[in-house]
Amino acid sequence: MLRAETEAQSRWRADIAAWLAHTLPDSLRHLTFRPPPDQAMAWYRTLAARGWIAPHWPREHGGLGATPVEQVILMEEMARAGAPDLPTQGLNHIGPLLMHRGSERQRARHLPAILNGDVIWCQGYSEPGAGSDLASLRTKGEVDGDTLVINGHKIWTTWGHHADWMFALIRTAKGRRRQEGITFVLLDLASPGITRRPITTLAGDDELCEVFFDDVRVPLDQVVGNLNEGWSVATALLDEERLRLGSPALALKALTKLRHLAAAAKHRETARGLLRERIALAEVDTEAVIAAYLAAAEALDQGQPADCSSLKVLATETVQRTLDTLQRLAGPSAALRDPCRDGALTLDYSEMFLQSHRLSIYGGTNEIQRTLIARNTLNLPTGA
Repeated sequence: MLRAETEAQSRWRADIAAWLAHTLPDSLRHLTFRPPPDQAMAWYRTLAARGWIAPHWPREHGGLGATPVEQVILMEEMARAGAPDLPTQGLNHIGPLLMHRGSERQRARHLPAILNGDVIWCQGYSEPGAGSDLASLRTKGEVDGDTLVINGHKIWTTWGHHADWMFALIRTAKGRRRQEGITFVLLDLASPGITRRPITTLAGDDELCEVFFDDVRVPLDQVVGNLNEGWSVATALLDEERLRLGSPALALKALTKLRHLAAAAKHRETARGLLRERIALAEVDTEAVIAAYLAAAEALDQGQPADCSSLKVLATETVQRTLDTLQRLAGPSAALRDPCRDGALTLDYSEMFLQSHRLSIYGGTNEIQRTLIARNTLNLPTGA
């Protein structure tokens, strides 16, 4: 890391590494795709029992209250050990939002279930024709007594076919501005009238799905904030959301895969030349992401503004650049779609590379983030 570690931080790193070496099953190490729900949630609950599932959550809500540096150390050791990706919409999105905007009843009902791994959450924002231009969403909700009756269609919903609950934006009224008349709703996906269809992606996984709502009835006490004021709820924690999207976790994972390529090629001439140079550049890029993440996280912890749009662009494009380097250096192996083994190493030449191309699209495309940077950071006229 760019910063010298304190004795306590070094002990924290050693504790994590030792525990992962002893506890993380070999079957879950260095996977590209998120493991199936039973395996993913079993590991989720193992981390929860250790107290490490929500290092960024404050202690008063059951989290670890870890400093940004401690969070990065945990990410680094998880990447080094090859720990699998987990569903994080509950941990990184709806959990923090409920802490700030939810009712006491909503917090009591949902936060413990998120921490314990009893419930998987997904996000119902994007629709056909309403992605980065989210304010154009058309899924509608009509008040009927003490319920909201919802009809519409959400798409690109990460793990929506495995999730138990969804937090969604629903149009409940017409307003003078498109952002008006939108309501933030918590949806039990076991409710009648919900249909889910997985989407197979370029990488060959089915991480995403589309969700259809046909006269789905949702109690009004599952609205977060007030009816028709959901846009302010959804945008209240945008910096927090972009901070998590810009974390160095995936950059570290990509760098680990590039290092595995180097270890497998150590007997070849390229390992002493171009490969070594490209790995060094990827290491510098990853350290830049870590430094930017720490700066943004520490600023937000202190109640100060942070340029999380720049962080999201930097982090996602660093992942893509590192994996593009891996593809270019892999030679004929770059054509392999499935990971292969080289002794103890799992060599993934293509899966994560293909996966990475959606990173600059979700969470607000990088083009949208650059517009925000121009307008909010550089004070340039953008026409938006």
